[in-house]
Amino acid sequence: MASSERSLSAHILPTSATMIGVCMTVMSIGHLGPRDDMRLLIDRLLAVDALVFLASALLSFISMRSRRSGARLEACGEVVFIAGLGLLALGAVTLAFALR
Repeated sequence: MASSERSLSAHILPTSATMIGVCMTVMSIGHLGPRDDMRLLIDRLLAVDALVFLASALLSFISMRSRRSGARLEACGEVVFIAGLGLLALGAVTLAFALR
């Protein structure tokens, strides 16, 4: 598959990097409030989510550099990115219910 056909990786890579920043920002904002078990759970969820987005970014980058397995790596990066978005949504819902 030619690199021009793998344009999805060119979108996933910077977006994943941005989402890592979003996770880190929400974790930092969470430290302004009181510490409890729910906040610790949200922090851990967002930390894992940042790692998921990092994996997505790495898969996307490697897919753009690879000639043989680029399409397969791009598909994996896309699935991991969607999983990261799902985790982020779960974290947002959990955070919303944790606020008092």
